[in-house]
Amino acid sequence: MYRLTLKRSLAVALLFVMAALPLDLYAQPQRYRMAVCDWMMLKRQKIGEFQLARDIRADGIEMDMGPLGQREQFDNKLRDRHFQRLFRHTADSLGIEVPSMAMSGFYAQSLLKRANYRQLVAECLESMDVMGARVAYLPLGGSGQEWQQPGAEHREMVYRLHTLGEIALKGGKVIAIRTGLDAKASLALLKEVDSQGIKVYYNLQDDVDKGRCPAKELKRLGAANIAQIHCSLTDSVTLDKDPRVDLHKVRKALDAMKWSGWLVVERSRNAQDIRNVKGNFGTNVAYLKEIFQE
Repeated sequence: MYRLTLKRSLAVALLFVMAALPLDLYAQPQRYRMAVCDWMMLKRQKIGEFQLARDIRADGIEMDMGPLGQREQFDNKLRDRHFQRLFRHTADSLGIEVPSMAMSGFYAQSLLKRANYRQLVAECLESMDVMGARVAYLPLGGSGQEWQQPGAEHREMVYRLHTLGEIALKGGKVIAIRTGLDAKASLALLKEVDSQGIKVYYNLQDDVDKGRCPAKELKRLGAANIAQIHCSLTDSVTLDKDPRVDLHKVRKALDAMKWSGWLVVERSRNAQDIRNVKGNFGTNVAYLKEIFQE
């Protein structure tokens, strides 16, 4: 009798404890999570970016490595131990993850013309360790288009990407490249690069601007080749008002591919109110959550 009473008491106590826990603990992990780019929110490596992300209900932040320009190195605060502790503590305390770090300096600077390209990317990988990120975003827009054709520049790009991919792979990370190429050409490039440390950072804007169907291009790329997705378009209106893309169709394609990961808002700002950071990014995050999170 005593044992039965004790068991009942323990069961009741356990129910009270479970009732007091946050409901989030019972929720299934989300297949898709939403992040925002700090540099596009005018918060590049500013401590306020984490509170802003929380305010607009984003799950994470894609942090930038800082400006590059004609500098030898990124203007990167994360070299400093004080900022390392401050940024990591603030992100953790607010529950904001950093899934990726971006080298946006290569939007304007050529990877092919930087003699110290290994050092630049190595610093990004080290900064990722500080913030717990696993994906490095490397846009190739600043390298022009000549490398996309057969020739010396193409061979050098393939060599450099293979070298960087192998460095990233040794540290358990991935470098995700934005090329602007269609799926067929992107797959051919990945095959040439021949490194599991290099994958595609898919950008919705590239396909929509060139009249390609995002759902079809995603399927052609395949889940294994996509590290992360910039889920936004060129500035015009926010995503919920943009007729240029059907995000329900994009989700259906990603579900069918069994892809999961981070959808990151880079742009899709209201061109008539472009500096309204909370309004633009908050609206985009809310719309993505409505479609992609259950």
